[in-house]
Amino acid sequence: MAETKSTGAASVKATSVQAKQSNNSISWIAPIFCVIGGYAIWRFIFGAASGFEVPGEGWFWPHHQKPIGALNAIYEGGIIVPLLIAMFLMVVTFSIERYMTIRKALGGGSIEELIRKVQYFLASKNVDDAIAECDKQGGSVANVMRAGLCRYKEMTTNTEFNAEQKVIAIQKEVEEATALELPMLQKNLVFLSTITSVGTLVALLGTVLGMIRSFSALGDAGGGAGAATELAVGISEALYNTALGIGTSSISLIMYNIFTTKIDSITYGIDESGFTLTQSFASLYK
Repeated sequence: MAETKSTGAASVKATSVQAKQSNNSISWIAPIFCVIGGYAIWRFIFGAASGFEVPGEGWFWPHHQKPIGALNAIYEGGIIVPLLIAMFLMVVTFSIERYMTIRKALGGGSIEELIRKVQYFLASKNVDDAIAECDKQGGSVANVMRAGLCRYKEMTTNTEFNAEQKVIAIQKEVEEATALELPMLQKNLVFLSTITSVGTLVALLGTVLGMIRSFSALGDAGGGAGAATELAVGISEALYNTALGIGTSSISLIMYNIFTTKIDSITYGIDESGFTLTQSFASLYK
């Protein structure tokens, strides 16, 4: 039996919008695989023994010396480097995931065109064609508008409510549908926003650790041209951390801003659709 909610002297059916069943396992699986992948790239690609004139011993973190190529030099940035690579992989992974989700939320056509068509059909009191247009578009705005249109259609034949109560019922339906759509759009953006700020700090930590090692080696060498060379090499290695962190944070910030801009446009479309439905009903069914 349908659940009912009180609205003034009469009752109205609970929202017909159903909560979306979504599996967000990527939010914990992806970081694990990215950390493993970051270490594998650092250890077995950047840190391949063939890329150094003096290969080191050990498995987890062999201390190779005299890198042959630039990628091998990145390996000498230290154990912070695989964390930075992992963050970059997370940015790529969640950017792809958000792109696919938001692309689906945008639907199969222009949001502005959808709203214009719905307004035209409502002006002709053709609610069924408006619902069909929402089904055809298939985005988040269309989903919210479709929920509102179903309640709109119900209210056109309702004899229990006055005009104000009917408008409130339509508005409530739109609000509840919106509350179910928006979390899906904003999900996992926290990873991009976090990496934007944390990436540079982690890189700075790697740089500081690298500088500590460099000056420690300088003290052990006791001075001279050899010591100056060791210091210069150590500083260049430490700065690889800074470069990786700044690059990763910059890309993360750009992607975050792109996605939030897209979400804002969808949110604006949802707000406009709700306004369209309530104003149309208020003017046509006084």
